[in-house]
Amino acid sequence: GIPPVKTLLILNDPAYGTERSYNGLRLAGALAKRDDSEVRVFLIGDAVGCAMAGQKLPDGYYHLDRMITSAARHGAEVGCCCVCMDARGITDDHLAEGARRSTLDEMAEWTVWADKVITF
Repeated sequence: GIPPVKTLLILNDPAYGTERSYNGLRLAGALAKRDDSEVRVFLIGDAVGCAMAGQKLPDGYYHLDRMITSAARHGAEVGCCCVCMDARGITDDHLAEGARRSTLDEMAEWTVWADKVITF
């Protein structure tokens, strides 16, 4: 058959205040559910906050941590920039299920791996 399209999504924006990271995770989740797609998501800068587990939000707000876990359950890999995590005091045990500490070197590897790179 046809090999899957490999897509890397790089998210930069904070979890809340703009909808960019939310929309990036929506796309990642939709792609992860497809049989013809492989997905990796790299959170860098303020976007590492998207992967914080147990976010408490008002009713009607989207839960980015849950979106990350859902995408991962559908096969997406989710990496969080370790330097950006450390700068914000985010430790590995703060991360939502499916997200993990990563490096700029891995982001470079994923960029070479990908057929498409999309930034949000």
